[in-house]
Amino acid sequence: MIKNPTVYIMTNKPNGTLYIGVTSNIIQRVYQHKRSLIEGFTKKYNCHNLIYYELFDDMYNAISREKQLKKYTRTRKIKLILNSNPSWQDLYNTII
Repeated sequence: MIKNPTVYIMTNKPNGTLYIGVTSNIIQRVYQHKRSLIEGFTKKYNCHNLIYYELFDDMYNAISREKQLKKYTRTRKIKLILNSNPSWQDLYNTII
């Protein structure tokens, strides 16, 4: 079970809408997104697929990375995703 500070990207489909977030419990947070338990962006745009994540030792570094990724262009975000997950596979089952 992963319980580290984590930056993650969710989407609704390959090359679709992207959501970048940070959490201290990736399994619980993605579960909440998948079940639309949280009002907001991921519920509105049906971003239920975990397509990218990075683990960190502390929340400060995770938040810094989240801010950095949010400043990336869409092209750069997609390139980051494709480098580690070229098929845009939902990674949720790999972390539970």
